[in-house]
Amino acid sequence: MPDHPERNDVTTQKTLQVPEVHCDHCKTSLESAVGALNGVSTVEVDVPNATIEVDYDNDAVSLDTIKTTIEEQGYAVFG
Repeated sequence: MPDHPERNDVTTQKTLQVPEVHCDHCKTSLESAVGALNGVSTVEVDVPNATIEVDYDNDAVSLDTIKTTIEEQGYAVFG
């Protein structure tokens, strides 16, 4: 039996609607802000569909923290 329990490295993937995303500046701004959060492994903004897809470690960062970060950038977020 191992001395340390194995950690389940499970990444959560979530797609959020961000209707006010309409340009590359929006994409860059959101990807930089959300990507800087500890626990976020990938973030991709899809401008034509006005969505943001986030892969994150639920043990390190909450979905509410991600949503708050998006809102702090000046965007409404749903999902």
